[in-house]
Amino acid sequence: MTPPATAHPAAPGEPTPPAAVLAAVAAAAADDAGGLDPDLLDDFLDAVWRAVAERRRLSAARTARYRRRGEQAAADGVALRALLDLYLSAAWRLWRELPPVTAARTPAGTATSAAPGARGTAGDDLPAHLATAGEVVLRAADDAAAALAEGYQLARRHLVPREEVARREFVDDLLGGSSDVPGLLRRAARFGLDLAAPHAVCLARTPEPLTEGTRLVPRLERALRGARADADALVAVKDGALVVVFAAPDAAAVDLVVQRLTDLLGHRPPAEAPGSPGPRATTPHGRWHAGVGRPGHGPGGVVASYEEARHALDVGARLDLTDRHGRPVSDASDLLVYEVLLRDRTAAADLVEHHLGPLRAARGGPAPYLRTLHTWFDTGGNATETARRLHLSVRAVTYRLDRVRDLTGLDPAHHRDRFGLHAAVLAARALDWPHP
Repeated sequence: MTPPATAHPAAPGEPTPPAAVLAAVAAAAADDAGGLDPDLLDDFLDAVWRAVAERRRLSAARTARYRRRGEQAAADGVALRALLDLYLSAAWRLWRELPPVTAARTPAGTATSAAPGARGTAGDDLPAHLATAGEVVLRAADDAAAALAEGYQLARRHLVPREEVARREFVDDLLGGSSDVPGLLRRAARFGLDLAAPHAVCLARTPEPLTEGTRLVPRLERALRGARADADALVAVKDGALVVVFAAPDAAAVDLVVQRLTDLLGHRPPAEAPGSPGPRATTPHGRWHAGVGRPGHGPGGVVASYEEARHALDVGARLDLTDRHGRPVSDASDLLVYEVLLRDRTAAADLVEHHLGPLRAARGGPAPYLRTLHTWFDTGGNATETARRLHLSVRAVTYRLDRVRDLTGLDPAHHRDRFGLHAAVLAARALDWPHP
């Protein structure tokens, strides 16, 4: 547990909170909360004292500090009921010690040691009654909030397992193409989805299959929810992979989900060419990959997007594809060229053999030349960048390109030959040529 913050230094002329009083309030509140550590209060009492003196609200930075304290308390296993009780008990106990309240309890001309129940004029008693009423309200809020939190937590123990089952069943029915479309639309609203709008599916797979209850699900949900909790997304685990069904009105929405997923699973360095030498760094979750389907309307559109995401994931993971930002994510819309090339596998194989078959005669086989061609096309014909990605010299890259021209009769730099060679290289990757 982090140590409590030190009190703010008092500004000139500003009343200094009495440390002994704050310590006594904290100890009593901690005892009320079942013996919690008073350090959980952080600098709350000091901050409230000064806020009252300055007649202002707590600053945004201060409330953000308490939010982090709440997160730490949850990680330490502190019950929500006890944490709320601690802060609310501290608040009503501090109330009676605040200078304006003690002043209100002591009418003008009456000694602070007046006997209990002593009464002055009606006008003199009014501030004292208001101070007492404020304490009563604060204590009532303390009792009610603690009871509400306890009831909420007890109910959650029973609701969370049922919620997980409902989520799993809904995801299975939605992605499995259930014929009960009206039922799916009603159930979707429960999970924050409006399937009348365009939705897409992102599917991510890590080296180790994910299981129900993985912490990645709530973490990604929080990341997608944003500060206002208004995101339209459902995260679940299906067949060992992480599934995200999300509203996709435009490309920016898709990119947001992909970026949040990348932030969660870890960034990989810019991809080198497949099969190239040199280390390939992994992320905390291993060499993960994701596929994204195209947006669609209604439950049928979600099913189609899911199938596209599965295919994009399989193709992208097999070919180690990355998007334009270097993320290990394959978008179905970017794989249409592979679909066209492989629609007729016989024709694709003929294309590869005609354009690249002569590379079998090269020393070391066609693999080094395929890597060079793929990276050269990927960098827009930049020999320097190709050399950097392949850990070669620029001279070695130009030598390989010259050998391709000599063996195949096709010049990668000439517009007449470039398209055919590029298509052949893409088809070769899809067919795993020359080792099908």
